[in-house]
Amino acid sequence: MNINPFDVLKNAQKIQEQMSGFQEKLGTITATGSAGAGLVEIDINGKLEVLAVRITPQTMGDTEMLQDLIMAAFTDGMAKVKEAISCEVGGMTGGLNIPGFPGMA
Repeated sequence: MNINPFDVLKNAQKIQEQMSGFQEKLGTITATGSAGAGLVEIDINGKLEVLAVRITPQTMGDTEMLQDLIMAAFTDGMAKVKEAISCEVGGMTGGLNIPGFPGMA
C-alpha cells in the first residue's frame, strides 16, 4: 500500500480546522435528561454545562428520592449529549475515533 504523506498531512489539517469550528459549536448542542417520568429534567449542552434544572413540586417532600432523581436525570442527559457529540464528530472524521475528544469513547 502506497501512502502519500502529503495527503495525510492535508487531511489532518482539514480535520484540525473542522475540530476548531466544532469546539465553537459544542455550546449549541443540547440534550435533556429526565428521571421519574419527567419529575426531574436537566438540560445540558455540548460543553457539558448544566443549563437548566426543572423539578416538579411532588418531589419536594422526599429529599432522598429527589437526590436519586437528580442524579438519574443528570446521567441520562450526559449520555444523550455525549451521543449527540459523537454523531457530530463521527460525521466530520468519517468514523475515526479520537480519544480524549468530548463525546468520543
